[in-house]
Order: sequence, then structure tokens, then C-alpha cells
Amino acid sequence: MSRVYTKTGDDGTTGQLYGGRVPKGGELVEALGDIDEAVSALGVARAGCADARIAEILLQVQRELFIVGADLSVNPKHRDRLKPGISLVEPEMVTGLEHLIDELTAEQPLKPVFLVPGSTPLEGAIDFARTVVRRAERHTLRAKEAGHAVSEPVQHYLNRLSDLVFVLARRAAAGTEEPVSHD
Repeated sequence: MSRVYTKTGDDGTTGQLYGGRVPKGGELVEALGDIDEAVSALGVARAGCADARIAEILLQVQRELFIVGADLSVNPKHRDRLKPGISLVEPEMVTGLEHLIDELTAEQPLKPVFLVPGSTPLEGAIDFARTVVRRAERHTLRAKEAGHAVSEPVQHYLNRLSDLVFVLARRAAAGTEEPVSHD
């Protein structure tokens, strides 16, 4: 078994996919850390999920977030080495989320109000994951503003993913009255 530690990050940098190093405290690594956290937050929600459909969707997007992470972490000189569905986010991934959002909202229309998370443990966990995805989106945009290569499909994917996770939280609360943000 290989070692977990490499000591190469002791200088405050971390490796990019296909070579190169970036500062661990930089905007790009902040975005990647948020994506990693989103995968874990979605996993917490999935672990407590008795609804097979929601659990399947959560696992799907957890796996897709690994693709997002690879796409973001690649050395820009080697983007040509990325593979669709493995390390490259393509527009079809975004449209897939859109179709899923449309399907789920057709099954269970959304209320036109702001809701307070925490009606059920699953809904609360999914809503928490949504906030992590939103943070990942914000940090990804900051990384782009700082000059890192961020593709439009990655930007769009993270934006749609937070919408999907919101819809999943509403589905997880189905049958439970969700409190609105004001009386």
C-alpha cells in the first residue's frame, strides 16, 4: 500500500491534475475544498435517506462532483487530456440536471416562499448540502476572477446543482409542513 503522506505539500502548495502546483490557501483550492465538502455533505444526507430515488440522485451528483473537481484542478496546459464523464464537465451534465429539476418540480411543485430548513432530518441535511454547493459556486467564481481556468460548464453545473439540491430538500420534506421565513 502506498503512503497517504507525500510531504510535497509541506511547502504550502498542492498538486494539480497532470502536473503543476498551486497554493493551498488560494482561491482555486478553496473552491476544490468546498466541492470536497459538498460531496461529504451530500453523503451525510444520503446515509440517512430511506427514499431510494433521492438516494440514487444524491449518489449520482456526488460522483459528478468528482468530475467537477478534476476539471477545476487540472493544469490548464493539459485540459486536452480531460475525458468527458470522467474528468471533463460537459454541457450535457448541466442539461441533465435541468431535466431532473423539471421532472421533480412537475411531480411536486415548489411553493413561492422562502422556507426555513430543518423540517425533517433528511431535508435539513440536504438543505445544508445545498449551502455548501452554493459556497463552492461562489469560490469557483472567485477562482475564475483570480485568473484560474474555470469552464462555463463547471460554472453552470454548480449553479444548477444547488437548484437541484433545493428541489431534493423539498421532496425530502414532502408531507411535512415546512415553516416559511416569516409569519
